[in-house]
Amino acid sequence: MVGITAYGAYIPIFRLSRDAIAKAWGRGSLGGERSVANNDEDSVTMAVEAALDCLNGSDRQKIDGLLFASTSAPYKEKQSSTIIATAADLGTEIRTGDYANCLRAGTIALRSALDAVKAGSAKNLLVTSADCRLGYPRSDFEQGFGDGAAAILVGDTGVIATIEGSYSCCDDIADIWRTDEDNFVQSWESRWVLGEGYTSNMQEALSKVMKSCGLQAKDFARVAIPAPDARTQRGLAQALGFDLKTQIVNPLLDAVGYCGAAHPLMMLAAALEEAKPGDRILLGAYGDGADALVLRVTDEIKKVGARRGIKGHLASKLPLPSYERYLSYRGLLEAAPGEPFRLFAAATVMWRDRASVMRFHGSKCERCGLVTFPIQRVCYSCRAKDEFKEVRLSDKKGKVFTYSLDNLAGRSDDPVVVQTVVESEEGGARIYSLMTDCDPKSVKIDMPVEMTFRRIWEGGGFHNYFWKCRPVR
Repeated sequence: MVGITAYGAYIPIFRLSRDAIAKAWGRGSLGGERSVANNDEDSVTMAVEAALDCLNGSDRQKIDGLLFASTSAPYKEKQSSTIIATAADLGTEIRTGDYANCLRAGTIALRSALDAVKAGSAKNLLVTSADCRLGYPRSDFEQGFGDGAAAILVGDTGVIATIEGSYSCCDDIADIWRTDEDNFVQSWESRWVLGEGYTSNMQEALSKVMKSCGLQAKDFARVAIPAPDARTQRGLAQALGFDLKTQIVNPLLDAVGYCGAAHPLMMLAAALEEAKPGDRILLGAYGDGADALVLRVTDEIKKVGARRGIKGHLASKLPLPSYERYLSYRGLLEAAPGEPFRLFAAATVMWRDRASVMRFHGSKCERCGLVTFPIQRVCYSCRAKDEFKEVRLSDKKGKVFTYSLDNLAGRSDDPVVVQTVVESEEGGARIYSLMTDCDPKSVKIDMPVEMTFRRIWEGGGFHNYFWKCRPVR
């Protein structure tokens, strides 16, 4: 039996009121709020968060590959999936692949993973998807977009949802696009885009997959059909005969926004959170055509362990203080530079120390048990040399041992840097770390914290990633 064995999600902690965006431009508000990635987040770091949420309780050494889907990957020539796999501490003898350039890249990657496991070329494949898209300032896209990620684990044992049917169609339509030189998403006239593009393709895919499975609208417990706006989604759902109150999965538009390629998998995660054995789920995705899948939930859903998922991340949020802060976080307003004295990392050093830098491994002395970070060949306590094993610290919580608030080292849009020493629950290891996603005034000794993978700075022509701490969400 092949299908979905686990799921996870991630939504950044910051939310920006759409009223604040509208007020800045003297225009109407779409209402609600949207999620905003922090200034140290991108599609890769969000995908790592979703992957770790999905892998909670799983044996990472049994993962045969990782696929990453996004329209906003940080590199044009370099695999993002290998960065995610390394940060998630997966093995090195795995397949990795990036799926891009399409809003249904997430479901395309999911179907590829299902086909690979079904064919026997892999047993467990992790599919991740994340997006952080930019709409033109003052546009509906600026208000309507959101940032988020999801991860789906596909395997042949412990399956919580099987695939009963699927359908795909392609449509070469220039409705939503970005060229290689564009920063902002472009669009043709909205009525044509939504009518001839979205609605036409989604109706075809969803109706034909139901027909091929011999099912009707009433046979589905949950229906996950992402759409760029609530009105278009309601019209599609009603046209197909679904009940808006009892069957349609929360579209996440009011509280998060439309998260691009990640949105279908985020809605699938939301559907699985509510699912019961025997439920059927209908999933759709649009982008240069459409995908549709029919899933059947099994008894294994009862064994899914605790995870934050969509619900947990929706409940954990902080308000972004201003629209100007959003513009600065996205690089649309240039902030006065901070940290004037900085040594940039070298690619060779990053590669040599990747076990500590990317996987966040420490060393545990096999003679006295002391845990240290970064990895040390000589034990601080008993002086044993090269008698250690590597231990993963990224999934271990800790507490603030000591900290300082540096008012000179930060960016002008985020001026206070919280420099922290974390005492990890793994052997009491002391870890120097910057704190993110926090109110500096609320930091205190013994505050519970957890680790999070973030982008540190740009230097040497490439992105520098490392681990920070944050208050436990």
